[in-house]
Amino acid sequence: MSTGRALPPSSPFAGDDGSADPRVAVALSAYGRGDGTVAGVVDALAGTRVLVPVLAELEAADVVVHDGHAHTVDKEASAGIVALRTPDGRTALPVFTSVAAMTAWRADARPVPTDAARAALSAVDEGWEVLVVDAGGPVTVLLPRTAVWALAQGKAWHPAVVDGTVDRDVAGAVRRALAPVRDVVESSAQPGTRAEVAVVLGLVPGLDRARLDAALAQVNAALAADETVTSRVDSLELRVRAAR
Repeated sequence: MSTGRALPPSSPFAGDDGSADPRVAVALSAYGRGDGTVAGVVDALAGTRVLVPVLAELEAADVVVHDGHAHTVDKEASAGIVALRTPDGRTALPVFTSVAAMTAWRADARPVPTDAARAALSAVDEGWEVLVVDAGGPVTVLLPRTAVWALAQGKAWHPAVVDGTVDRDVAGAVRRALAPVRDVVESSAQPGTRAEVAVVLGLVPGLDRARLDAALAQVNAALAADETVTSRVDSLELRVRAAR
């Protein structure tokens, strides 16, 4: 490593020169050009070393660039490790692919090497929903909750939405989960606008407020109880209409 304490010879990262894994570098470059995907970055990260930053002193705010937009985010600390607040209010663990990428973000950050799965598991254990890869650029990628959980488990990540279409297993799980809800006549899953997936509900016409509220509570409970939905979908929004 070019910064931080020397690693002991027994460390699995001894001899690491602090550069990015070539597969990860290629995946990030493709994502930055617009011809790569988050799934490609997640796949490349599996089994690789990442760097977690430790700061001696935390400031009130920092800036993360995501999808070409700069966002001011708050910082928190847990045993000296930094957490970032994302624009949607979730807490993220920043990880870096190289010492150079970390230095571009914060020159005073000390890199702690770990494998990607362990970093993801640490985020899950802390209750931090997402990972931010290379917060200082040149390409920054936000890994959603479902991708973080897949990395932590050492499993392949399958996004709920691919090429503008909700995966059929996810769509089927939504329909099956909501089939027992009495006032739901029909349901479907579509790519969301405010969330990853939109669940479109066709409800019995003419429901009063109490019955509508009860139906929506049952819908939320049924979706939260479905393993496929919770493991595959990062976020949900509901769209309600009267069934035809």
